[in-house]
Amino acid sequence: MNPLTQLKNIRILPLLIALALVVVASARATPSCGLSTVILAVEHYPSGSLDLMCNESDLYGWNLKTKVKGDSDVYVVQNTFPPGADTGWHTHPGPSLVTVTAGTITAYEADAPNCTPKIYNTGDSFTDLGCGDVHLLRNEGSVCAVTIAVQIIPAGQMRRIDEPQPANCPTFTCPSPTPTPCPQ
Repeated sequence: MNPLTQLKNIRILPLLIALALVVVASARATPSCGLSTVILAVEHYPSGSLDLMCNESDLYGWNLKTKVKGDSDVYVVQNTFPPGADTGWHTHPGPSLVTVTAGTITAYEADAPNCTPKIYNTGDSFTDLGCGDVHLLRNEGSVCAVTIAVQIIPAGQMRRIDEPQPANCPTFTCPSPTPTPCPQ
């Protein structure tokens, strides 16, 4: 092989390795199963506009401090889960405030000891830190479940990042056929 061909092969090799890693990572990601997601609203907030301070300890016994540096996108999202549906393992680049508006949701956190699930019923709310916090939400009940989430993420970033199956958590397989969609 002549030196010019060898040089071209050396330049192409890192690109092929990077491509192979992306393909392998995508193949190991766990997609959602039967989940229906509707973005109800999205708004862009310039850097500094999510500077929310409320020091009303004397009046309400409450203090709020939220300061975001950098542009943000805020989403309001509705997720509908037929029985057996799940989100797949994923994270978000920022926090979510989640409320269960119908049914029951079981939340699995990859960093919880033994991936111990938490159960949330209609009217319950919980937070999802995002920022690498890998989790899966699942409807293990017999009726449709719905959540509404308010998500704050860095502007222009993907709202959801699929993640591979955590070693310490149960494996969920999507039933066949896929869960029947809930009435809208």
